[in-house]
Amino acid sequence: MTNLIKLCVGVTSVDELIEHREYYRSRGLGRADGLNSHRTRMMPKRRDEIVGKGSLYWVMGGAIRCRQLIVDLEATTDAEGRSCCDILLKPEIVNTVPQPKRPFQGWRYLTPADAPADIDPGVDEDGAELAEELARLGLI
Repeated sequence: MTNLIKLCVGVTSVDELIEHREYYRSRGLGRADGLNSHRTRMMPKRRDEIVGKGSLYWVMGGAIRCRQLIVDLEATTDAEGRSCCDILLKPEIVNTVPQPKRPFQGWRYLTPADAPADIDPGVDEDGAELAEELARLGLI
C-alpha cells in the first residue's frame, strides 16, 4: 500500500475543508456518485498500490492534518487539452495526529511508516491541539 500527500492550498483547517466540500455538494457542483474529486497534473505511476488501499493525506497550515481514502485515479484532460489526473476520494475525512510538513509542489508518495496515526473520532478540537503539541515535542 502507498499513500499520497498533497498541500490543501487555500484551506487552513479540517473544518474549512469539510465546509468547502459541503458547499460544492449543496450546489450540485460535486460528482453524482458522491465522491470528492481533486485534479492534479501528474498521474501516479504506482496506481495499483494506491487505489482502494491508500489515502490522500492533506497538509494544512504546515502540518498533515487529515486524510481521505483514494477510490480511483482517473486519467483525463483539462479545459486546455492537457492530460491530468482526477484523484477520486471517499467523502469521509479522517483526522490524523498533526505532523509538521514543509511546503512542496504537487503530490508526493507517503509510505505507511511515515504517515501520521488517525485521531479517534471522539476527540474534540482541544484534544487535536494537544495531539499536535505532543507531536511537535516528539512525544507521539
